Amino acid sequence: MSTSFKTFPIWAFFSLLTNGILMLAVILLIWQQQKLTAFFGIATSPESISLNNSPQIATSDLGRRHQLTYQEWVDILKQEAKVAADQRTSHLTILAGDSLSLWFPPELLPEGKNWLNQGISGETSNGLLKRLKIFDRTQPEVIFVMIGINDLIRGVSNEEILDNQRQIINYLRKTHPTAQIVVQSILPHAAEETTWKGRDKLLAVTNSRIRELNQRLQSISTKKDVKFLDLYPLFTDKQGNLRREFTTDGLHLSPEGYMVWRSALQIYSEIELKSQPQRPSGK
Repeated sequence: MSTSFKTFPIWAFFSLLTNGILMLAVILLIWQQQKLTAFFGIATSPESISLNNSPQIATSDLGRRHQLTYQEWVDILKQEAKVAADQRTSHLTILAGDSLSLWFPPELLPEGKNWLNQGISGETSNGLLKRLKIFDRTQPEVIFVMIGINDLIRGVSNEEILDNQRQIINYLRKTHPTAQIVVQSILPHAAEETTWKGRDKLLAVTNSRIRELNQRLQSISTKKDVKFLDLYPLFTDKQGNLRREFTTDGLHLSPEGYMVWRSALQIYSEIELKSQPQRPSGK
């Protein structure tokens, strides 16, 4: 018993503690939100963020962003990053990832920060790695990264995904040495309740595999001295699948799902990022 305790990594203890506090706080916030909704008669509907509608984004002239080619998409993100760099935007926080990040409603993003959304629908870890240079000139305080689900859907191996994640972390730490780098876990899917058009390919990826990948990703993040935000348990039901009320199709998030994510970002920023600033590093 004593031997096991001595070999238990101290970082793992603090990680469990932080995520335990985070989970409790998010649950309390959701409960409070539900009480307010019931009292005031305010309701949110998954239909307000639909896969058939234009993505909810901050830039007014990009309503048809989902119809663009990948390169056109990259060019637009490059322009937005250039504006942020030229204006030396203060308190800049970057969301880097795929459609889950892209469709984060701007009005639900935590206040007190200037958000630069660098998400592309269908993005993979290799694709993100190749376009990180787009926002090289920006001076972000925090960079939140979520990537990997599209790799899994496309049949990419765990090892290749993790290797790309390592390279992403290395690049961001070298290019933005004063920024907090936060790797976010891959979210679960809704299993048999999934209605997404790529259902068969998604179901070929088990949520147990996603959990295993997240565990390895957390270990890599710790070794690389970057933060890891474990969102996975906040979104799961008793079966370990994505909760029905948090998704529109079993893969993408509903407004309720984004509220959970928002709460997690807000609380994590308060209890983890402010209390433990990341040390500059060029490794």
